Amino acid sequence: MVPMVLILIVVIIVVIILARMSIRIVQQYEQGVLFRLGRVVGVRMPGLQFIIPVIDRLRLVSLRIVTMPIQSQGIITQDNVSVDISAVAYYRVVDAVKSVVAIENVEAAINQIAQTTLRKVVGRHTLDQTLSETERINEDIREILDVLTTAWGIEVTLVELKDIQLPQTMKRAMARQAEAEREKRAKIIAAEGEAISAVKLGDASDTMMAHPLALQLRNLQTLVEIGVDKNTTVVFPAPLMSTIGELSAFLARENTAAAES
Repeated sequence: MVPMVLILIVVIIVVIILARMSIRIVQQYEQGVLFRLGRVVGVRMPGLQFIIPVIDRLRLVSLRIVTMPIQSQGIITQDNVSVDISAVAYYRVVDAVKSVVAIENVEAAINQIAQTTLRKVVGRHTLDQTLSETERINEDIREILDVLTTAWGIEVTLVELKDIQLPQTMKRAMARQAEAEREKRAKIIAAEGEAISAVKLGDASDTMMAHPLALQLRNLQTLVEIGVDKNTTVVFPAPLMSTIGELSAFLARENTAAAES
C-alpha cells in the first residue's frame, strides 16, 4: 500500500513539473520564437502557449521601442575642428526570428554600428553645418542605421544628436565672431539712419528755400522751446541779426548823404 502511494505521489509531482515546463505565457508586447531540437519551427503570438518539455525552447523577444544612448564620440569635422558629440537612438524589433537567429546581441551590435556611423556622418560636415543642420544629420544617420539593421529584423525609428561639446578656444572665437557680427549690423543700421535723416533734411531745406516764412516759423518755434527752461541765455536768430545789419547800413548811408548835402 505504501509503495503505491509513493509511486502515485512521484507521478503527480512529475506531471506537475512537466505541465509547468510545457506552459509559457507570451506578453502582449512580445513574440516567442519556438525552437524544436535546435530548429526554428515558428513564432508564437501573445497569450498562453504550450511547448513540448525538453524538446522545445521558446525564446521571448520584446517588440517595444528601445531607447539606446550613444556615448560621446570624439569627432574631427571636415574643417578640422575637434568636437565631442553624443546622441540617442530609438529602435524596435520588426522580425523576431531574424533578431534571434541573424545576430547574437542586438543591442551591442546597434550600439557599435551607431557609434561608427555617427563619427562617419559628422566627419563629412563642417562645424557650422553640424550646428545648424542637425535635423539633416539625424536623418542621414537614421537612414544608414536602418539599412544596416534591416537584415537583423530591426527598424531604427529615430536618431537625435543630444549634446555637442566644443573646445573652449572655439567657443571664444565664436563669441568674438558673433560680437563682431552684431557690431557690423549696428553700424549698418546707424548708417542707414543717417542716410534717411540726410534725405529728410534735404527735403526740409528745399521746402524752406521755397517758403522763407517757414524758416522764420521754425526759428520762432526754436525760441519757444529754449524759453521753456529758466535760463539767462539770449538767442538771436540769424535772419534777425542780418536784418539789424542791413538796417545799420541803411542808417549809415542816410547819415552820409545828409552830411554831404
